[in-house]
Amino acid sequence: MRKSLVEGFNSGLGMERSYYVATANPFARASKLEGEAQADVVVIGGGYTGLHAALNAAERGYSVILLEAGRIGWGASGRNGGQAIPGWRKSATELMSRFGRERAKFLFELALDARSLTMERIAKHGIACDLHVNGHLTLAAKPSDLSWMNAEMETLASVMDYPHARVLSASETKAKVASVDFHGGFLDECGGQLHPLNFALGLTDAARASGVVLHEDSRVVRIESTEGVVAHTQSGVVQARFGVLACDALLEGLEPRIAGRIMPVANYLVATEPVPDPQTLIADHLAVSDSRFVVNYFRMTEDGRLLFGGGERYSPHPPGNIEAFVRGHMASIFPQLRDARIDYAWGGLVSISMTRLPHIGRMGDLFFAHGYSGLGVLLPALMGKVLVEAMAGTAERFDVLAGIAPPEFPGGAALRSPLYVLGMLWYALRDRL
Repeated sequence: MRKSLVEGFNSGLGMERSYYVATANPFARASKLEGEAQADVVVIGGGYTGLHAALNAAERGYSVILLEAGRIGWGASGRNGGQAIPGWRKSATELMSRFGRERAKFLFELALDARSLTMERIAKHGIACDLHVNGHLTLAAKPSDLSWMNAEMETLASVMDYPHARVLSASETKAKVASVDFHGGFLDECGGQLHPLNFALGLTDAARASGVVLHEDSRVVRIESTEGVVAHTQSGVVQARFGVLACDALLEGLEPRIAGRIMPVANYLVATEPVPDPQTLIADHLAVSDSRFVVNYFRMTEDGRLLFGGGERYSPHPPGNIEAFVRGHMASIFPQLRDARIDYAWGGLVSISMTRLPHIGRMGDLFFAHGYSGLGVLLPALMGKVLVEAMAGTAERFDVLAGIAPPEFPGGAALRSPLYVLGMLWYALRDRL
């Protein structure tokens, strides 16, 4: 039998060798599901989406059981770049073009709700996750990027009533990031950064305190959703009135009806040794990325390390040496760190969609949300709340989000990978040119 992504691919991407695991807050492991159980809501997946949904459901008075195939927070939620970027993967200008002024503004306001809900969770539950909200900076890799950056700043201010973004000159950008020269930058002052695994573990502790029953090492192998939701693991079963499917890139074939709407993509990160005077490398604890289609992203950690993610790989197999794979990309941005010691190197799977907008919906009493396409730190707070609103009979926001569903990848789940590889190779070539 082919190994699952949980047992094979993702476990080969070095989570145990990540900076986040090395600096994780204490966490009491949850038991494996054994035998039969019942609840109002069964949540499948212990990442941000599942944890937010479980918390919201418990706060509404539902009994909740959460099933995680491996360890809670060890999927994309606990191994990502930790960049809290407001909005969608599509810019406000692109939303306007695609959906019109009124609908685009409503969608943008929903994304801001996601940010507010995330910050409220962190404050309410006292989650220690190295949060800094000093801004997110997008570096202009090409001179032409400044044109869309200025247009985006104008759209945000005049249409979205969002005056928190500005375009920086090349010299202003250089003062913020001591990298190779970029042509300027786009600063969203409401962006930020956090320790993603500690954020997930904090949500888990809050869910446990709210009465959510947690089970790790409890991979769901089959779901029945014709009458309520029944989730089967190899050693137990949960019967529930409602279900939340929150597996994202590790969905595999668990629900074939939606698997073709997302594509699992591997990403790789490193953390260097502590650097001298980290504020001179990246100022103000900014979260930073560049404007390339195959994006590089980086920030300083709380203890003064450069955390860098970047590069592209279009194979289902991770590189033999993640450190060596990422080092070249890091050195192309920060040549002064070419010989810096790398203390941690790991990777993980995220999911993308055809439109880079998430896929939210329901199949009977089974609700789902996935496909955040690189913006999965803030948006799950909104999705977890909206899915539970719809369960409780208030579906206005759910219906709006379900209305932006991306199309299936050409060829569906069976053929999406080779076609996607061809597309990514083309875009990677455009980056280099």
